[in-house]
Amino acid sequence: MKAVRSEHFPLIAILIVLIAGFATMTDGKSLHTDNLLNILLQSSMVGVVSVGQALVLITAGIDLSVGGTAVLVACIGASLLSTEPSFLGSIPLAAGLVLMLLAGAGFGAINGVLVSRLRLAPLIVTLATWQIANGTAFVVSHGGDTIRAPGAVAFIAHQSIGGVPIPAFIFIAFIVLGYFILRHTTFGHSIYAVGGNEATAWLSGIRVSTVRFWVYVISGLCAAVAAMVQMSRVMAASPNVITGLELDSIAAVVIGGVSLFGGKGSIIGVLVGVLILGVINNGMNMARLNIFMQYMVKGGIILVAVAIDAWRRRRLS
Repeated sequence: MKAVRSEHFPLIAILIVLIAGFATMTDGKSLHTDNLLNILLQSSMVGVVSVGQALVLITAGIDLSVGGTAVLVACIGASLLSTEPSFLGSIPLAAGLVLMLLAGAGFGAINGVLVSRLRLAPLIVTLATWQIANGTAFVVSHGGDTIRAPGAVAFIAHQSIGGVPIPAFIFIAFIVLGYFILRHTTFGHSIYAVGGNEATAWLSGIRVSTVRFWVYVISGLCAAVAAMVQMSRVMAASPNVITGLELDSIAAVVIGGVSLFGGKGSIIGVLVGVLILGVINNGMNMARLNIFMQYMVKGGIILVAVAIDAWRRRRLS
């Protein structure tokens, strides 16, 4: 009975129903081990970004730039590592990966400064930087050319441990790290406080601007890790390789119970939300629904999740 009363029980129940439903629709093909591992692999990139997105949303912010950041970082990384003379490369693999992480964190820092120091609206700031990142990616890739990544990066997405793809372990590592930050650190408690009531948090001695700054840095770093995973999966980078990451990460986080109004949410909910979205995407692909129908379904899911969140807030007020 205690498990049934858990705040995550409805989400887990929905996940189970979806798995069973798609298994019925596909004559059990969706339950094959290879397909389940494929869901984990496909969800890993969105999952990593969703951890950073969750921290931002809990502070009552939003980061629409994660898709653009990931595209730009992937193009920068592939260009630095490429052996093609038309691009920047070639530098050692380790140095290239570190520069990718720094580029993501740096872009997140730009968002953080604009939101925390200049007090600009997160929605407008990250919408603008999303477009700037996308445009810069086209410049880096010489107008949208595909940049081939060296074979050395294949280990990130094409290797497995015990049959489980390495990106799945990266995703779980970020889930564990996010859980630890929110539940067991002063910084995590400050994130909830800032999102719950900024004025009260400031009066309590919390450096609100610093907290807001660092959640955007973390979000940018998560986007960079996702860029590494995607670059390794397709062994290339271009402005058209990564699409919809901002929508998927927000959808997963909101489905997982993180409030768009801030101050509420958990990483466990985010984990289940990512898996729900992954099962839906995979199931719709196996059911051969066209991409436009998939966009409609995901948009409808976000609307329902936001409506439920607003309803809960009204009940508690």
